[in-house]
Amino acid sequence: GETVTEPFQGFVFQDSVLYKWLEAVAYLLASEWDENLFNQAEYAISLIGKAQEEDGYINTYFSLENPDKRWKNLCDCHELYCAGHMFEAAVAYTKTTGTRDFLAIACRFADLLVETFGPEANQIHGYPGHEEVELALVRLWELTEKEAYLNLAKYFINERGQAPNYLEEERARDDFFAFYPGSKAHKVILEYHQAHKPVLEQESAEGHAVRATYLYQAMADLAYYTDDEKLKMQCEQLWNNIVKTQMYVTGGIGQSALFERFSTSYDLPNQPNYSETCASIGLANFSRRMGDIFHDGKYDDIIELELYNGIASGISLDGQKFFYVNPMEVWPKAAIPHTSKEHIKPERQGWFPCACCPPNLARTYANLASYIWSYDSPENTLFIRQYIASEIVSEAAGVELEMHGEYAKDAQMRLNLSCSKE
Repeated sequence: GETVTEPFQGFVFQDSVLYKWLEAVAYLLASEWDENLFNQAEYAISLIGKAQEEDGYINTYFSLENPDKRWKNLCDCHELYCAGHMFEAAVAYTKTTGTRDFLAIACRFADLLVETFGPEANQIHGYPGHEEVELALVRLWELTEKEAYLNLAKYFINERGQAPNYLEEERARDDFFAFYPGSKAHKVILEYHQAHKPVLEQESAEGHAVRATYLYQAMADLAYYTDDEKLKMQCEQLWNNIVKTQMYVTGGIGQSALFERFSTSYDLPNQPNYSETCASIGLANFSRRMGDIFHDGKYDDIIELELYNGIASGISLDGQKFFYVNPMEVWPKAAIPHTSKEHIKPERQGWFPCACCPPNLARTYANLASYIWSYDSPENTLFIRQYIASEIVSEAAGVELEMHGEYAKDAQMRLNLSCSKE
């Protein structure tokens, strides 16, 4: 909305950090209202609204630096990833505050995506290099009930890995935007983007661990809402592959520091492993949806493992310092730049240039309640998913339930239950 003279700063996906912060604010306001925090969020949302272009597009890198290059490199440039985090934030914020300005901004952008992407001749037949928008479109559909959002999520998921492969075709085009110098000449690594096969044909978890778990969560969302048995079984196969063959005892996943990716079954070295905090959060969310589908406690066991280990290790007790990677073993003297262990930090850091993990931790802990309980409407059943002190009033189930105790300390919890229905 204003003339900006300074260049864009940070990574191409920098917008997502603000969106994750806004989502965390929404959850915090739901548990305890804070007028100052609300005013900060409202100011940020007003800036987002001013930055939105006439057709609904929002991405500060492209608006400031390369306005004619939008959608010219879906593989590398995170436009749809940033959009997804905005949609998630807008949904959470609307549910908490009841205000709809942020939701209106998000829906204008989502409507542009519906118009831009799809199977029609005048649409882009592509999908994002970094998944996130798929699961976010499902969230937007849950709130708005606009079928076009669910259909677009389905399109992005099912188009992935189909032949001819969009990510390969995109790189071969004359108008491909080579965001990274020399990238046009480099063959795209399809496994890294989970685009080597259609999703129903992928036998194992491959590639960038965060991207993968975001895709699998979206697949599980879609399977849950459409009751797609094939997709349910495929999600279970991928979940089993991760948990039984590619996961550390802490819940850490994504063994390789090179490309932050899965390696192969049972390749689980202690010292150089990566185990990005965001990947553990991704697996917890994938497991949460799998628990919704199958009502099996094994999925909640993995969420518990992550909450107490793989996720918790990423943040200090005072909430001020963070680990991006969480190796099983650290030799501080060997964690030096320009070596195979340069990704390892012996102490938690105050921040990172690539700041995806701290706001991801913020929104995860602020939304802790969503991991504790779930309600299944057809079965009229309230599930206790985590043993964490809390209270719930479920009007649908006719239940008021209080859970208290210190499970981590003495492995005991007490339940107080009152029912207003049979």
